[in-house]
Parts: sequence; structure tokens; C-alpha cells
Amino acid sequence: MPRMSRKTSYSYHGVNEGESEDGQRLRFQIELEFVQCLANPNYLLFLAQRGYFKDQTFINYLKYLQYWKEPEYAKYLKYPVCLYFLDLLQHENFRKEIVNGQCAKFIDDQTVLHWQHYTRKRMKLLETGFNQQGSHTPVSQTTAVSGAQPQATLPTSLINGHGQIQKV
Repeated sequence: MPRMSRKTSYSYHGVNEGESEDGQRLRFQIELEFVQCLANPNYLLFLAQRGYFKDQTFINYLKYLQYWKEPEYAKYLKYPVCLYFLDLLQHENFRKEIVNGQCAKFIDDQTVLHWQHYTRKRMKLLETGFNQQGSHTPVSQTTAVSGAQPQATLPTSLINGHGQIQKV
């Protein structure tokens, strides 16, 4: 966990310079959980319909949370798309539109479609890498028989222990 010595004039959770280590850890966990909730368009709709996006104090809190974009904090995010929504929430037009249930549904549908496409594309890359590494037939012979162009193999260093492709 990064050091919690962020100096800010914002004190939504009663943060001050004399905050204890336990208080800092709790604030970190609360803010981490909240920022990741922003990845859910239905949660954004919930907040919008209850008027949170009209409250200047809450808008200031969203601005304060921009520090999650810094690498030392972003590495703790499981759903990095939340940072995109955090950016969108900085704009008044988006805050006004997300109160519409159809807007939230459209965003949710597009997110699911993106995940489906990404998952299929990732699986094809993994299968291609696995087939080429596990095959006893050299790639040059396979392409000569099938007439297909050789595909690039995925180095094993790019695949982590969970079968997922790592960023390099």
C-alpha cells in the first residue's frame, strides 16, 4: 500500500495531517472500493438519480479522487475502467446524461460487448500460442500444407500463471 501522506485541502472523510495509520489504511480501502464502484454504470445511475451529481461537495470529492490515476495507486485497481468513468464524471454534461436510465443501459451494454470481444480475441491469441508451442509439426510445414500465413507466437513470458496475457 502506498504511503498515505497525500496533502489535500479536501476532507470528505475527515482526513487531516494527524490521521493515524489505521485511519489512513481505512480511508485507502474505502476510496479504493468507491472508485472501483464507478466502473458500474448502474451504480452511476443510482448516484445520479439520488442527486449526488448535483452536490458540489460530492463533485469536489470526485475531483479529489483523480489521484487514483497515479501509477502508485492505480496498480491496486482491479477494474481500471473505473478511471475512465471517473474522468467522465468530471464533466457536467456526462453527470446530467447518466441520470437517464437508457444512457446507463447503453453504456452497460457497450461494456459487456467490449468484454466479450476482448475475451474472444484473447482466447484466440492464447490458443494460437498454445497450439504453436505444443505442436510437434514445425510451423513452416503446417503453413506449407495449409497455405496459411504463419502467425506470430506468443512468448511464454507474456502468459502469467493464470493463463492471461501480461502487459510488457
